[in-house]
Amino acid sequence: MSESDEHLCRLCDRPLGSPRLTSKHHLVPMSKGGKKGKTVELHNICHRKIHAALTNGEIAKNYTTIEQLQKHEEIQKFILWVSKKQPEFYDRSRDSLARKSKLDWKRRAH
Repeated sequence: MSESDEHLCRLCDRPLGSPRLTSKHHLVPMSKGGKKGKTVELHNICHRKIHAALTNGEIAKNYTTIEQLQKHEEIQKFILWVSKKQPEFYDRSRDSLARKSKLDWKRRAH
């Protein structure tokens, strides 16, 4: 990987920009044994999309590389959409909001 590649989001290939808008994605989820495994730098919005589209179990079983993630149909559509946005763009995915809403409801019910 060249030095200039290190400044690109590994999922969408847009410039990373501000460190506050990025996070590290564990290619094998920490909950599935990847705590000390390889990580990649992603935009927060790209990282959130991965976890909105896939469970940790799905990631651990079938999506442990960037290339595999990029082949997932929902993530492909997301990449096409987000590639037209500025690197600083951030909007919570609707899937994440729906999941958060469902979790909030479950917490209130107990």
